[in-house]
Amino acid sequence: MDIQYIKDKLNSSDYDFLRTDPHLGSNILILTAAGSVAYGTNVGTSDIDIRGVTIERKQDIMGLSSFEQFEDRATDTVIYGLKKFISLCLNCNPNVLEILGTKPEHLFVITKEGKLLRDNVDLFLSKRVIHSFGNYATAQLRRLQNALARDSYPQAEKEKHILNSILGQMEHLKRTYKSFTGSEIHLYIDESDREDMDTEIFIDINLKHYPLRDFKNIYAEMSNIVKDYSKLNHRNSKKDELHLNKHAMHLIRLLITGTEVLEGKGINTFREKERELFLDIRNGKYKYSDIFEMVDEYEQRFKTAAENTPLPDEPDYKRVEELMIEIYSKVLL
Repeated sequence: MDIQYIKDKLNSSDYDFLRTDPHLGSNILILTAAGSVAYGTNVGTSDIDIRGVTIERKQDIMGLSSFEQFEDRATDTVIYGLKKFISLCLNCNPNVLEILGTKPEHLFVITKEGKLLRDNVDLFLSKRVIHSFGNYATAQLRRLQNALARDSYPQAEKEKHILNSILGQMEHLKRTYKSFTGSEIHLYIDESDREDMDTEIFIDINLKHYPLRDFKNIYAEMSNIVKDYSKLNHRNSKKDELHLNKHAMHLIRLLITGTEVLEGKGINTFREKERELFLDIRNGKYKYSDIFEMVDEYEQRFKTAAENTPLPDEPDYKRVEELMIEIYSKVLL
C-alpha cells in the first residue's frame, strides 16, 4: 500500500477526528501506520491501521477529567494517552512497543517529544518480554495447532493443548492480579465422567481473603481460552482457513520480533527480511506440518535468547519517570 495513499486518507473527512477531537489535534506526539503496513505484510486487500500517542490535556493531568485512549473502530485507529502508553510499554506490551519501532517513513506525526519516546525505547525493555511476547505467542500457536489437527487428535490430546494454553497465560495472570501460586490455583487433567470426554481439565482452588473481582477476572480469562478452542474446532470454511494462515503468520512474526528484543537488538516492527516468508504462510504455500516445524525452531531460538538476554529483570523506572516529567514539562510549561 502506497504511503502517500494513506496520507491522503488521513486528510479525508473519515479522519476528521484527528483534527477535531479535543484530546488529539496538536496534542498528538506520534501517529504511525500499524498492522500489516507497519510489518511489511500488507496486500491489496489490507486495511489501514493507525496507532499513536497523545499527551493529555491539563485538566486530564491536574483536574477532574481523565483520559486513557481514543479509539475509532470505523477506521481502526487507536491513540493512547501518554501515561497509559508508558504503563503498557513498561509491561512490554507488543502492540504498543511496535509504535516505537515503525519505519520513519511510516510516521505521519512525530514531535520532539514523540521522538524522545522513540529514542529511549530501551528504557522500557526488560525480561518481561519473555512473558509478553513469548507466552502469548506460544499459547496462541498451541490453540492454532489444536484447531488444525482437530480431526486427527483424540479428545484427550486436545485437552492437553487447552491446559498448556491456560498454563502459559498464568504468568500474565499472576502479574495482573493479586499474586497466587500453583498450590493455590492448581490445574490438571484427570479422567472424566462426561460421556463425550475421556479426560478433562480439573481445578483445585485454595484461596483465602482473595479479592472477588480479581478471581472473577482470572476465571473469565481461563474460560475465554476454553471458548476460543471451541470456536476454532468448529471452523469449516475457506474464510476460516485464510484466517488461520494469517494468525499463524503473525504469531511467528511475534516470536521473531521478541527474539530480537531479547538479543538486545531493540524493536524492529518492519520485517523486511521475513516478508516473503510471512506472505507465503499467509497465502497457504506451506503445509501446516511445515508451519509447526517453523514454530518449534523459532520457539527454541526465543528460549535461547531468553536464557542469555542482556535485558534487566525490570525496566528502568527512575529514568522512565524522568522522561515522563521532561515531556510533560515541555508541553505543559
